[in-house]
Amino acid sequence: MRVLVVDDKELMRDSVTATLTRAGLQAAAAADGPTALRLIADQRPAAVITDLQMPGMTGLELLAEIKRIDEQLPVVLMTAYATVQTAVAAMKSGAFDYIMKPFEGDQLIAAINRAVEHARLLRENAVLRTRIESARPRGSGKPSLVGPSAVMQSLREQIGRIAPSQGTVLISGESGVGKEVVAQLIHATSARSGAAMLTLNCAALSHSLLESELFGHEKGAFTGADRLRKGRFELADGGTLLLDEISEIPPQVQAKLLRVLQERAFERVGSSVTQRTDVRVIATTNRNLDEAVRRGAFRQDLFFRLNVLPIHVPPLRDRREDVPVLAEYFLGLVASREGRPPRRFDQQAVALLTAYEWPGNVRELFNICERASILAPGSTISAAAIAPWLHAAMPPSIESPPRALAALSYDKESPHVSSAPCSDAPAPQVVLPLGEQIAIRAVDRPLEDIERDVIVATLHRHKGHRQRTAAELGIGVRTLGLKLRKWKDLSLVAADL
Repeated sequence: MRVLVVDDKELMRDSVTATLTRAGLQAAAAADGPTALRLIADQRPAAVITDLQMPGMTGLELLAEIKRIDEQLPVVLMTAYATVQTAVAAMKSGAFDYIMKPFEGDQLIAAINRAVEHARLLRENAVLRTRIESARPRGSGKPSLVGPSAVMQSLREQIGRIAPSQGTVLISGESGVGKEVVAQLIHATSARSGAAMLTLNCAALSHSLLESELFGHEKGAFTGADRLRKGRFELADGGTLLLDEISEIPPQVQAKLLRVLQERAFERVGSSVTQRTDVRVIATTNRNLDEAVRRGAFRQDLFFRLNVLPIHVPPLRDRREDVPVLAEYFLGLVASREGRPPRRFDQQAVALLTAYEWPGNVRELFNICERASILAPGSTISAAAIAPWLHAAMPPSIESPPRALAALSYDKESPHVSSAPCSDAPAPQVVLPLGEQIAIRAVDRPLEDIERDVIVATLHRHKGHRQRTAAELGIGVRTLGLKLRKWKDLSLVAADL
């Protein structure tokens, strides 16, 4: 923690600085108010101790300017002209403490330690409040990337090389692949892990709000700005700032962001005072920024500044061998959260999960695992229970999966899903244990047909009993009825049962 000492007398400045240094604090010194204000903007001290009587700008005037720049920065005033009136005026102006000359070293250190701790608590509260407002809670443990695939091993190795550096990181990948988890892991394994990591979703805010959230604003800067507000670049000083969906930043803010990356300097909205910051920026995008640059929608110079250390997170369909491990991991997370014994998928369910295309990637897999863990009957989750949810998760415009579903076998000891390319050869089958043991063709078939076969088999198994059928499938009776009315052939089957 750095403390700024302000006094026009060199002997006093040196004495106070030396006392603070011996106490293990970093100390900087200024001979007058204007110099002190420049150092505050450049070095961002944790506390200021200033003489009250100084030529040019007095201690009370300096206090007023400091509070205009940062109302939370604690200021301790020292003076040989102590009166009740000056003490009251100082405290009303926002001074944290007041000590009289001559003072003992222990008295000085105690006052500064209280001021530094006060500043630490205020900043910690501001960071926590920002996280709550952003709805981005942080776990207490270190984030982890789950998956034995070669691409995930390569990704972990890349993160291991990037994390110790100070360079800006650009993480690309489809929605739901885990870009934020990668960013958290980079921060957690970096030298900045002890400082704050804040997140801002650039797509969720308008231009004016985004600028205020990034850089802060002065009181009265715009309608509704009833108090000074620090932005993410101030609050994350010394730590990491994650800019989610960076491609959605409007052009007006792109220029200001470029300046921060280049010069580590910015101004709050409504202020002319330049602030300096030490923040590592990690940006994520699910769009092709090269294409956005060619269209003129994204600044080329900003792209170059962001794309210093690029990381690409592959989609889940390109690392299918990770699906069984991820599914087991997610079921364990949900069980721990809900305080219930962990569930597991049977082999046919794992085969079906592994063969699915996962348009929503890891986020969709977690949602399916959470739903299955809570809604599916029995201790083991069957393929029949999850098949309707996989179909429901597909976009309505997709009539068949983009790739052939070709799940044949799954071995827990050696996760493996065999598949065959589309050809004139007989299509592989997924055999589900559904009473009648109906074999469902899994290649070149719409998921709707697979879902229909599963429902038919379950109806046969329960002899047309809709409540039992719906319970096993993990859907409502009304939903089942709607599906039966939609598929007239199924209605006939149900009527015959």
